[in-house]
Amino acid sequence: MTARRIHNLVSVPGSKSIANRALICAALANSESIIENCAPGDDTEAMINALRILGVGVERNSDKVRISGNLDLENIREMQLNAKLAGTTSRFLTALCSLRAGVTTIDGDEPLRTRPMHDLHSALRNLGAHVSSISHEGFLPVQISRGAQWQAKVAVRANMSSQFTSALMMIAPRLPSGLEIVLSQDVVSRGYIEMTVSVMRAFGANTDFSDNQIWVSPGEYQGTSFTVEPDASSASYPLGAVAISGGSVTIAGLSRNSLQGDVEFIDLLARMGCDVSESREGLSLSRDRERPLRGVDVNMSQISDCVPTLAVVAMFAETPTQVSGVGFIRDKESDRIGDLIGELRKLGANVTETQDGMVIKPGVLHGANLETHHDHRLAMAFALIQREVDGVIVNDPEVVSKSWPRYFDVLPSFYKS
Repeated sequence: MTARRIHNLVSVPGSKSIANRALICAALANSESIIENCAPGDDTEAMINALRILGVGVERNSDKVRISGNLDLENIREMQLNAKLAGTTSRFLTALCSLRAGVTTIDGDEPLRTRPMHDLHSALRNLGAHVSSISHEGFLPVQISRGAQWQAKVAVRANMSSQFTSALMMIAPRLPSGLEIVLSQDVVSRGYIEMTVSVMRAFGANTDFSDNQIWVSPGEYQGTSFTVEPDASSASYPLGAVAISGGSVTIAGLSRNSLQGDVEFIDLLARMGCDVSESREGLSLSRDRERPLRGVDVNMSQISDCVPTLAVVAMFAETPTQVSGVGFIRDKESDRIGDLIGELRKLGANVTETQDGMVIKPGVLHGANLETHHDHRLAMAFALIQREVDGVIVNDPEVVSKSWPRYFDVLPSFYKS
């Protein structure tokens, strides 16, 4: 009798990037929507709570969310929304509330107040919205309301964050003439703009994205049933765990047809010496510990959320790794270049900062107390080091509640043989 192969099947949460886009589209839709596999975590809850304050009916039962739609944009009552630490949520809500007749104040916790919003605020002003920064120009808190007349075309710098562009795209069907967006400079995180296109189309919007231009026709979102994919950024942690420590893992339900650009992270690990396959169960990665890891030279501008994971994996490679194209991640939840490098150096890692990334060379590692800098992705990546290096302590691990509240509960399952 042939032995049946046992797969180490790991389930990751639903994509918060997709979930937040679906929540915005559903709020603006003309009828009820149901979102399945809706992401857990603080960011998604901040979005749901804000939509409830705005008057949208939202019922959540585990990972299933029912949304009434028909957001009342003519309500003149002043509203106050708190995005907590959620950059995506704050930016999407800012654009959404530019459609309201009433004034909305959007704020967040102190670390979010330091994240730049200028390009979004400027674009909304150019479109005709009333936008007023309360403390510092281009930062939260901000007050916003609908203007007297909307423009039909706007230019946006696309080399800092794709979230500004996605925010404008999702309100565009409700503008009288739709919207044409011209993206200037190099487009970072292009995959997230393509994700926005796909989610908008799922809710009935007519939109196209070609080269550096986006077109959105005026019209209504349609209520629908929508299922959120497994989160490809979160999948980088079980994949990274196996790349570092050996073994095998399958990410349940994740496929190469994903809307998420971060699914390409698995191909980076293949370049480093891991084996990759795909089946009906999901994407799989394996590595024999006797097989050395190789460094890579990679531009990660399109999969920047995976930089912390790759940096941690690269410390265990036998040859150097160079990461480029990610200078813009200095303005994420943390400075994901400077803060990341500073913490890795505490371990004895040989890491050099560059203008738009870093170089990681082989070195001898030792234990250290690592700070997470309010950044869930640093915390989850640093935890992968603990199995291989004694004395590593990850401080403030609770920050993972932003995207994967049960991360440390499921972490041991990454290593099952």
